[in-house]
Amino acid sequence: QVQLVESGGGLVQAGDSLRLSCAASGRSFSSYAMGWFRQAPGKEREFVAAISWSGHSTYYVDSVKGRFTISRDNAKNTLYLQMNSLKPEDTAVYYCAAGMGTPKEEEYDYWGRGTQVTVSS
Repeated sequence: QVQLVESGGGLVQAGDSLRLSCAASGRSFSSYAMGWFRQAPGKEREFVAAISWSGHSTYYVDSVKGRFTISRDNAKNTLYLQMNSLKPEDTAVYYCAAGMGTPKEEEYDYWGRGTQVTVSS
């Protein structure tokens, strides 16, 4: 069992940066790959980024590549998403998840409740 809690969301202007955090509790956090997903109003949840259990491998959706960086600190049981050059289309509720580290949400077993990111133009 893994419990996940996101934080760090907020209201920013286009071009600004935010760092999201996901604090994990429970056993064997470091044995899971981790991912970030997001859901905009009226739209389906979509994959954003994933990271392997070791932190050595990462994967991003094309729309955020070069702007977002996913990382993890297993000693602190924490996952991060550094978001730079934010755009209004990045506005969404952001969720962290533990699972297989793929773009498929059905391959993640544990989910946080989300943190709101709003980017104004």
